[in-house]
Amino acid sequence: MVQIADKEKKALIILFKDFSSYYNANTVSKKIGISRVGAMKMLKRLENKGILNSEKVGKSVIYKPNMEDDYIRDLITFLLSDEANSFQRWKKEFKEVFKNDRVIIIYGSTLIDYSKARDIDIMIIRKKGESGNLHKLIAERQKFLTKKIHMIDLTHAEFIKNLRKKQRTIIDIVKNAVVLYGQNKYVELIKNVTSI
Repeated sequence: MVQIADKEKKALIILFKDFSSYYNANTVSKKIGISRVGAMKMLKRLENKGILNSEKVGKSVIYKPNMEDDYIRDLITFLLSDEANSFQRWKKEFKEVFKNDRVIIIYGSTLIDYSKARDIDIMIIRKKGESGNLHKLIAERQKFLTKKIHMIDLTHAEFIKNLRKKQRTIIDIVKNAVVLYGQNKYVELIKNVTSI
């Protein structure tokens, strides 16, 4: 297994989640709080390990995760799962909603401070034809929560279509959300649009 440091993990997750933006050493350094030179060395190291690909755009070198590599996709899946472990309350709340090929994402003010949040924002990405059962499960969960669940319900195809059209709301959710369940499927779906 490739060993990567905490800052490298953080950089990889940012590059994966914010796939529609260009990231160079300067922008990465600002995002993770290190020097530009430190970011440049880190990104080069990740590229040398095969974790990142680079491309020259103008005078800048931009970096993206190497989504063609199975190992890198598995690594990103692990990092997303690890991130979700910091949100055990929400994992427990929505465990019954998860089933194979579904992706459960939580985003918005709930992640920052639940006491100040107006509602619980989730997005569920699912197979076509599962909508009725899903809405019943969410209605059941709602009975036990004091704040309203605001759900975006998309099929796999609708999710990809929204990302390809650069639908700002969905891209912003992807950039800032935590994937509670279905990390494998999520990475597979994002792989389809990483060339945006």
